Amino acid sequence: MKKIFIATVLLAGNFYWAQFTDINIVKEVKVKNKGVVVSAHPLASEAGAKVLKMGGNAYDAIIATQYALAVVYPQAGNIGGGGFLVGVKNTGEKFTLDYRETAPKKASRDMYIDKTGKANTDLSQNGRLAVGIPGSIAGFFATLKYGKLPMDKIIQPAIDLAEQGFAITEKEADMLNTHKESFQKHNSSSIIFVKNTPWKAGDILVQKELAETLKLIQKLGAKGFYEGKTAALLVAEMKRGNGIITIEDLKNYKVAERKALEFDYKGNKVVSMPLPSSGGVLLAQMLRMASFENLEKYQQNSTPAVQIMVEAERRAYADRAEYMGDPDFITDKTNYLISDEYLKGRWKSFSFNKATPSSEVGKIINQPKESTETTHISVIDKEGNAASVTTTLNGYYGSKVMVSGAGFFLNNEMDDFSIKPGVPNMFGAVGGEANSIQPNKRMLSSMTPTILLKDGKPFMVVGTPGGTTIPTSVYQSIVDIVDFKLNANISVNAPKFHHQWLPETVTVENNFPESTIADLKTKNYVVEKVKLIGKTEMIVIDTNGNIQAVADGRGDDSVAVE
Repeated sequence: MKKIFIATVLLAGNFYWAQFTDINIVKEVKVKNKGVVVSAHPLASEAGAKVLKMGGNAYDAIIATQYALAVVYPQAGNIGGGGFLVGVKNTGEKFTLDYRETAPKKASRDMYIDKTGKANTDLSQNGRLAVGIPGSIAGFFATLKYGKLPMDKIIQPAIDLAEQGFAITEKEADMLNTHKESFQKHNSSSIIFVKNTPWKAGDILVQKELAETLKLIQKLGAKGFYEGKTAALLVAEMKRGNGIITIEDLKNYKVAERKALEFDYKGNKVVSMPLPSSGGVLLAQMLRMASFENLEKYQQNSTPAVQIMVEAERRAYADRAEYMGDPDFITDKTNYLISDEYLKGRWKSFSFNKATPSSEVGKIINQPKESTETTHISVIDKEGNAASVTTTLNGYYGSKVMVSGAGFFLNNEMDDFSIKPGVPNMFGAVGGEANSIQPNKRMLSSMTPTILLKDGKPFMVVGTPGGTTIPTSVYQSIVDIVDFKLNANISVNAPKFHHQWLPETVTVENNFPESTIADLKTKNYVVEKVKLIGKTEMIVIDTNGNIQAVADGRGDDSVAVE
């Protein structure tokens, strides 16, 4: 347990408001008959737990945590982005909410192609033209019907955090300092995140404009964001540059409620997100292909286990590029892609003797290095309701554009479209026609919020940030628990690996076993070390109802208990 305490109060008029400076980072809890929240920031997890204590359920807690993350974790927590929710109620009902951003009405297939026919990825990744229509607020209100409390109570912890201020951690200070020049470049007026001296741990961050935006939502509901003052400020921000989102775009945004993607894995029911998230489909493909080789015979991160899992990843990600996109715009081939008939055919070329060249499963295209920027929340309440949510602005701080007068960052999610078939996005993912840009279309995602059921009850709630590394990290988490019989703490904090078809490279964390790396290289694998892969938030519930909740040790991630 890590504790940061700074005794500070803020003089505001004639009132003394205690700021949020007592920050407890809790990495693991073991409880029973209690609700737990795991997220990327201790104050956000505590906001969710506070709502549970008020009589709310898992879905109320999920909303409260997301609002709080928009305040205390602005690099990925958001109201200007979007996400996916997978829920399993204690009645057995399963549901998903797709509040992924959509392309504006004025978007077009070649909007990022210059006169020479070259894709301009700077325009799709930075500034106002990179912004998709935000879905988060609509998603929070769609979640509300599964909760027990009114929105005005659920949103209040986030308002308090924004209005009264909180002490930032060392990691947050480093992030703000690193992105100072980008903030200055992409904002025409000064923003709260830019100051003359460097940020440092313990500095108090107060966000008055964001607090006022949240109060409008508290008072007016979703219309407080998609109509009226906030919508006008967002559209005015678009007009300061080359942005194309209109008042009509905002007013017409709709959440999509989709049928959960369900499949069996070794006696467990896996419930995950369907398209336009590629995560659930990839997860089903990878788990099923790996099961052909009896993974349970091996140990975590051993050479044969890694080889089996990497080759399953290679084949699944090749299919991602060719077949996956918004199911409202393409023929959804999920059932075929996850069928045993198809996957057994895909697996015929697997060999323990050597790596399968990626050229055998798709056309080779040079790739940039990938980034890892998203955030995840796992929640279960004492009544047995479970929720797994992954949400994002895409890149760190999204487009780097803050809505002047409203205090929140806008996403750069348009980069998740295939801006030109064969051209990789910022995470190195290649896309084809299935993920081309069209007005009102949802861009393909890698987010993989997932819940496992055993005998009909939640057994595991899991997810992670990490761009295209998300599905492979969730895949490894499930294998760790189900096949290797490891506990949640070991699974979450063990060194991870990742492969995505292109580039040919297998990336591993710096502390990955050297013996396995050496063995892989003898089998023609190219291995590259990286600092970290993902930040997994995991809850595991045993048959006696004992809960183990673990927050990833790679960041300020934290668990809070009801």
